[in-house]
Amino acid sequence: MSHLLRHATATGLLLWLSTFLGVMHTQAQPNADRQVDALLAQMTLDEKIGQMTLLELGMVSTDGELDPAKLREVLVERHVGALLNTKTLTLAEWQAVVTTVQEVATEQTRLGIPLLFGIDAVHGHNYLAGGVIFPHNIAMAATWDPDLVRLGAEITAVELRASGINWNYSPVFDVVRQPLWSRFFETYGEDPYLVAELGKATVKGLQGEGLQGDDMAAQGRVASTAKHFLGYGIPLTGMDRTPAWIPERILRETFLPPFQEAIEAGVSSMMINSGEINGEPTHASYDLVTKLLRDELGFEGVAVTDWEDVDKLRSVHRVAATKKDAVRMAILAGIDMNMVPLSLEFNDLLAELVEEGAVPMARIDEAVRRILTLKVRLGLFDDPYPDTDLTTQVGSAASKAASLRAAQEAVTLLKNEDDVLPLARDARVLLTGPGATSLSALHGSWTYSWQGLDEDLYPDETLTFLEALQAKAGAEQITYVPGATFEEEVDIAAAVEAAREADVAVIALAEQASVEQIGTIFDLRLPEAQTRLVEAIAETGTPVVLVLVQNRPRIIREADAVAQAVVLGYQPGTFGANALADVLYGDINPSGKLPFTYPRYTGSLLFYDRTPGEEFVNNEDEPTYNPQYEFGHGLSYTTFAYSDLTLSATEISPDDEVTVSVTVTNTGDRAGEEVVLWFVGDLVASITPAVKQLRGFEKIALAPGERRVVTVTLDRDDLAFVGTDLQWIVEPGDFTVMVGDQEATFTVR
Repeated sequence: MSHLLRHATATGLLLWLSTFLGVMHTQAQPNADRQVDALLAQMTLDEKIGQMTLLELGMVSTDGELDPAKLREVLVERHVGALLNTKTLTLAEWQAVVTTVQEVATEQTRLGIPLLFGIDAVHGHNYLAGGVIFPHNIAMAATWDPDLVRLGAEITAVELRASGINWNYSPVFDVVRQPLWSRFFETYGEDPYLVAELGKATVKGLQGEGLQGDDMAAQGRVASTAKHFLGYGIPLTGMDRTPAWIPERILRETFLPPFQEAIEAGVSSMMINSGEINGEPTHASYDLVTKLLRDELGFEGVAVTDWEDVDKLRSVHRVAATKKDAVRMAILAGIDMNMVPLSLEFNDLLAELVEEGAVPMARIDEAVRRILTLKVRLGLFDDPYPDTDLTTQVGSAASKAASLRAAQEAVTLLKNEDDVLPLARDARVLLTGPGATSLSALHGSWTYSWQGLDEDLYPDETLTFLEALQAKAGAEQITYVPGATFEEEVDIAAAVEAAREADVAVIALAEQASVEQIGTIFDLRLPEAQTRLVEAIAETGTPVVLVLVQNRPRIIREADAVAQAVVLGYQPGTFGANALADVLYGDINPSGKLPFTYPRYTGSLLFYDRTPGEEFVNNEDEPTYNPQYEFGHGLSYTTFAYSDLTLSATEISPDDEVTVSVTVTNTGDRAGEEVVLWFVGDLVASITPAVKQLRGFEKIALAPGERRVVTVTLDRDDLAFVGTDLQWIVEPGDFTVMVGDQEATFTVR
């Protein structure tokens, strides 16, 4: 990436020297800085390096229990400043564990520095037995509701702080542009604007309003982490932690903006991309981690690695010949904290590098300053222990209601021919398919275990889809036949026979929970057994309703062709089955809309903001852009009409604003919610322009016959693109505003 950031500021080495050798702090300096200065002045090299070390809890445990000897070695003798955990505990267990390790850190070490304790609480406190689990991020994105996303993050923060955890490795700010990717479901979708808006809502929910965490010491606040910087969501092969090829202009225009927004929202830490971009591993990239993230974007928080990623510079990427060289490269690139996480070798190697002069002490001080500052802002020096005052809020009825509401708003009705939905209460329903009885498929990974497959850990109140339908309509109305597992036929003949006696066949197609490398697939198509099940039942003539429970868009072209209705549930969490039943029977009017383009073919992966050159027609007169369902698609049990699109001006200068309004009317016979999506298209540009780009959205509720005027204000940022000189520019010319079926054009002079 030799040309990346050619416009960056002075080199990091000069920054280190000027910061740490030439700048004296004054009495006007904030209290946090003075406290950090005092600590740094007392710390030995080993104590500083310990603060840069992040270990897994197993390093201080034996047979799952905290080990006093290991605790002393790791925290007292080796000065380690941060721990993480990957196992599920009860609230009482969490509180006991965190209390013990913080007591050792604050009472038995020379300087009494408290620990950062981190965890991947990515859709609720998913390592807490009884913790409230929300839909995964891609489903939360389908709600198009930033307030609801923020509420989910607030609930997660409360349950974390009650447990004693003060640092969350969330949210994901990756823009996903590779549907095969096994972490697709952890993202907020394919659009930079949507990702940024919902990511910011998550940051504020976790941290509160204080920029850079100034009020995180308040009850129920934790440090958040924007991940994974940068370009993680478009691996070339689709496999996790593998190379990406991203032109610098696209990197800046599509993948960078959400991280800039994360920084402006005050995100506390940044987790670095485990892969590589254009042949350069991110963890070894001074251009990315220092020049771009620090110098250009102005990030002042902690840059942390993902699991074992420093050593992977040697073992996977092969840009370092030895472990020691890998450490040198990562620290000089700008890494502040290494998620080692199962060894103390990093500490020894980094100490040797400093003593040899290969890593300047200024670089160490810079990293430790950031880590200590975060601890001060979290209030850990005043109280590092679990906030037991929050105990009564853990698993509360209100929190569970919020999870149910999120699942209900996420459910996306993709197809509804002949109004086969909603179902009548007295309809005779055949339920079949692997999603009918799998709790793990409904929840996805990061649910009480890494892969989410240990269903014994799930709360007793969690319903399968079958149980939710039986509770809704009565067990006598629901006939269940397995039909197929995730990969194999079970009894398609029995399912077909049952379909002949049913009024409607609900087929729950599903993907097993998985994440990271374990979730690797090589084909987006549904397993053949599930497709055959759908086709065989459709041949009976009984109406077919497909319910999709999956962590990425699986190709459903053949199944969709014979189905009357298609409902996408994503991975909706603990109350997802309830939400699906609510929508199928009409107790909830669906309002979810796709936060990604749903592909029709495995080899045709174009996104909504495609360029005009990607719209050719092939030899069979089928457009090359022909997704199964478009970005933003989602039906309702009512109908909405758009009219009266108006502009405040039809000619503006590049620095002017233009206000656009449209009238939205509920033309159906029941109340509903509509997501109003605003798109802008640059008709002619020096770089082939996108067909359209999302520039605003608003979710509104309308009673039957009700109408509302919705407005959006567009400014320079909404019209700009990254030019060949890698600068954001607005060029004169015509622009089109699109909302619903309405369009209007204005000119920039």
